[in-house]
Amino acid sequence: MTKNPHDKDVEFIRALAELLNENHLTELQVKRDYGEDDSLNVRVSRMQTAAPAASAPAPVAAAPAAPAPAPAAAPQAADSAEDPAAHAGAVPSPMVGTAYLSAEPGADVFVKVGDTVEEGQTLCIVEAMKTMNHIPAPHSGTVKRVLVEDGAAVEFGSLLMIVA
Repeated sequence: MTKNPHDKDVEFIRALAELLNENHLTELQVKRDYGEDDSLNVRVSRMQTAAPAASAPAPVAAAPAAPAPAPAAAPQAADSAEDPAAHAGAVPSPMVGTAYLSAEPGADVFVKVGDTVEEGQTLCIVEAMKTMNHIPAPHSGTVKRVLVEDGAAVEFGSLLMIVA
């Protein structure tokens, strides 16, 4: 039996994640060209919970990295003093990718603040490795906050919305 051709890509991404941790990097981006119309573009990053110490080791340049995008502002945040991660209705991203609030550019957003949603209803999309992954509402409720901007890069565990 042969392995799925994408198994090697998964192994490669795991190796990049290990390299990221071993060298105390916050982000690593690599592009692999397989042919004229076939490539793999991977960006592995992690959120920093505290500012890095002044004596932190300089990152090892394994590949040219794109400039880090500015942190996504809370475009529809109600109370910025409240920690969204502590909210019981927080909806985290299940993967690294790009968040989209609508099915296609120019289309209406899936949900907005104040909308009532049913369990399983699509809240947004996270694109990862050219696959559009619909992010469902984990439970019925009302969309209280949208914590990402359309087209923003998200990491595993990044908060997307609050549904309470």
